[in-house]
Amino acid sequence: MSRFAVVLMSLLFAASAPAADRATPEAMKYLYDRGDALLCAYQDDYFEALVRLDAQQAQSSGFADLAVGAFSRPVGGFELSYRMDRRARSAIEAVIEGTARDDQRNEALFRLARLYFQKDQPENALQAVKRIRGVVPEAILTDLAFLRANILMASNRDAEAVAILKRLQGEKSLEGFNSYNLGIALLRSGNEQEYREYLDRAGRIKSKDRAVLAIKDKANLVLGEKLLSENQFDAAKEVLDRVRLSGPFSNRALLSSGWTDASRERFEQALVPWSILAEREVADPAVQEALLAVPFAYAKLGVYSTAALKYETALKAFEGEINRLGASLAGIRQGELLKRLVREELKPDADRAGALRKLTEKPETFYLLDLMASQDFQESLSNYLDLEELRKKLESWSGDLTAFEDIIRRRREHIAPLLPAIDKEFKRLESEMRLRSEQRDRIAQQLEAMLTAPRPELLVPSYEHLMGEQVTRLEKFMTPGTEKGAPRLYNRIKRLRGVLHWNLYMEYEQRYADTLAQLQNLDQKMDIINRQYRTFIRTRQTALESYQGHAEVIASQRQRIAAARGNVRTLIARQGQALESMAVKELTTRQERLEAFRVKARFALADSYDRASKGPVRKKDAQ
Repeated sequence: MSRFAVVLMSLLFAASAPAADRATPEAMKYLYDRGDALLCAYQDDYFEALVRLDAQQAQSSGFADLAVGAFSRPVGGFELSYRMDRRARSAIEAVIEGTARDDQRNEALFRLARLYFQKDQPENALQAVKRIRGVVPEAILTDLAFLRANILMASNRDAEAVAILKRLQGEKSLEGFNSYNLGIALLRSGNEQEYREYLDRAGRIKSKDRAVLAIKDKANLVLGEKLLSENQFDAAKEVLDRVRLSGPFSNRALLSSGWTDASRERFEQALVPWSILAEREVADPAVQEALLAVPFAYAKLGVYSTAALKYETALKAFEGEINRLGASLAGIRQGELLKRLVREELKPDADRAGALRKLTEKPETFYLLDLMASQDFQESLSNYLDLEELRKKLESWSGDLTAFEDIIRRRREHIAPLLPAIDKEFKRLESEMRLRSEQRDRIAQQLEAMLTAPRPELLVPSYEHLMGEQVTRLEKFMTPGTEKGAPRLYNRIKRLRGVLHWNLYMEYEQRYADTLAQLQNLDQKMDIINRQYRTFIRTRQTALESYQGHAEVIASQRQRIAAARGNVRTLIARQGQALESMAVKELTTRQERLEAFRVKARFALADSYDRASKGPVRKKDAQ
C-alpha cells in the first residue's frame, strides 16, 4: 500500500463526514493522542506506528472503543500495510458491525472485499461484496464494480463478470485494464469472436502512463500468442510487433514474433527479432531460447558454418550461466543470500526492487529480481525482513531497559538524599500554613456573626488600641478632685475618650467593609498557597514515582522480550530455510533447463559442423 493510500485512509472520516461533524472534540483529541503514530505511518514505519497505537490503547479505554468509531480505519490501514491481515479485518469488521452510516459501512465492506481478494480468497470477497447495500460513496462506485468483476473472474463466473465489465467500458480510470479483463473473461467463457476485439482494443491504447502501457503490452502478447497457437501467423505477427521493445513483456514478444515467421519457414525474417533478443541478458529464459533459435534458423537456411558459430556462442553463454547458477546455489546454501537480504536498503516498506538491482553483482542475489516475480517468494521475503526488523527492535528494547535502569538509579541517587531536608522544612511550613488557615477561618466566622450582632470593638485598628490604652492610664491618675482642680486636663481626657468612642461607632460600617475586602484578598493569597502546596505534593509524588516501583515492571518486560526474542529467532530460522528452499528450487530448475539446452546445443553444434564439412559452401557462408 502506498503512502498516499494510507494518508487517504487516515483522513477518510474527515472527508466523508458532514461539515458539522468534522472538527469534533473527539476527533481533535484522537489526532492529538495518536499524532505520533500517524507520523510514523506516513514515514512508512508501520511497525512503530502499531507499537505506539497499542501502547496508547492500553492506557485508554481499549481497542473496542476505538474500533467502533470511524477512526478505526487508519488503524486497519496501518495493520494492512504491515500485512497483519487478521487484525486489519477485525478493525474493518468493527466499523461494519458498528453504528457507522451506510456510506462508511459500505466503504469498509469494499476494503474488506479487496483485502480478501488480494489474499486469494474470492469466496470471502464475494460474500463481503454481497453485504453492500444502501448508499455507496460515489468515489468508489467504479472501483467497486471493477472489483466485483475481478472476484467473479477469480470464482470462474466469467459470464457474470463480462456483463459488469461491459458496463464499465469508457471509464477513464480503468483505461486498458477493463478492456484487457473483458477480453480474458470472454476468452475463458468461450466467446472466441468477441475476446479478440477487446484484447485488440486494449492493445491499441495510446497513453503515457507506465501501468497502462504495461497492460497494453500484455494484451498484445496474450492475443499474439493465442493467435500463434491457432496458426494465424499473419495476425499474430501484426499484434506481437505492437509490443514495445523496452517493456516488461518485450522478450517474450520478440521470441513469439520470431516463431510466427519460423512457423511459415520465413527464417530470414525470424532472425530479426531473435537476433535482437539474443543480445539481451542471458538470465532470461526467453533469451536462452533465442540463443538456440538463432542458429536453428541459420541451419534451416543452410548456413551451417554460421549456425555452428552461433551454437558455440550459445554453449559459452549456457556454460557461463550454469556456472553462475552454481555459484548462486553455493552462496545460498552457505547463508549468503540471507545476509544480503537483511541489508538496510531492503528494510520493510522500502523500495526493494530498486535496492535489489544494486545487489545483483553478488552471485547469491543475481537471480533475486526474477524470483521476486513469484508471489510466494515476495510474501516469504517480506515475512523474513519483518522478522529481522522485529529482532532488531527487540534487541533495541532490551538495551533500552538497561538504559532505563541506569536512569532510575541516577534519579534515586540524586533525589533520595534531598528528600529528608525538604520534608522537614515542608512540615514546618505546612504546620504554619494550617495555623494561618485556622486564624482566617475564625476571622471569617466572627465577621459572619457581626452581621446579626455588631461588635465594633473587634474592628478597632491597632493605633486606636494604643490610644485607648494611653487614655485609660491617664484616667487612672485622675482623682475625684481633678475635675475641679484641673478642669482643663480633665476635659481634654474626656474629649479624647469621646473621640475614640465616636470613631468606634461612626466608622464601623466602613471598617467592616474594609475588613471583608482584606479577607477576600487573603483568600486569593491562600488559594495561591494551596495551589503551590498541591503542586509540591504532585512534584514530590512524581519524583518518588520516577525511581520507585519500576523494578518489577522492567523485570516483567525483560522476560517478555527474552521470550519474544527466542520465538523470533526460531521463526527467522524457519523463514530463512523456506526462502533458501524456494531459491534453491527455482535456481535448480533453471540449471536443469540450461543443462538440457546445453545438451541440445552440443548435438546441434556437432550436426552443424558435420553438415558444413559435407555440404557445399553457400554464398552467405563465404561472406
